[in-house]
Amino acid sequence: MSGENKEKCPCCDRSKHRSEDEKKELMKRLNRVEGQIRGIKRMLEEDAYCIDIINQVSAAGCALDSFTKVLLATHIKTCVAEDVKDGREEKLDELVKTLQKLMR
Repeated sequence: MSGENKEKCPCCDRSKHRSEDEKKELMKRLNRVEGQIRGIKRMLEEDAYCIDIINQVSAAGCALDSFTKVLLATHIKTCVAEDVKDGREEKLDELVKTLQKLMR
């Protein structure tokens, strides 16, 4: 991967180049979650019925889970596959730890 189009992680030196289509799809999903969270805040401010808020929270959680699944699948198909192919199997350990956190 060339270093010129990589997105830098703010907390470390790792990065991942994403196509414009991939970024657009991920941003669309995050925007949906963000809109749902704003809707939940608005519902709370307007004293909406508890169950209605809970249903909206559940929908936001599902949308965030969906985002995670798409990002994880892409990570496995690209980052992990590339590193394993190049003999860097520590990426598998990182993946296993991440999956264990997600499955708690």
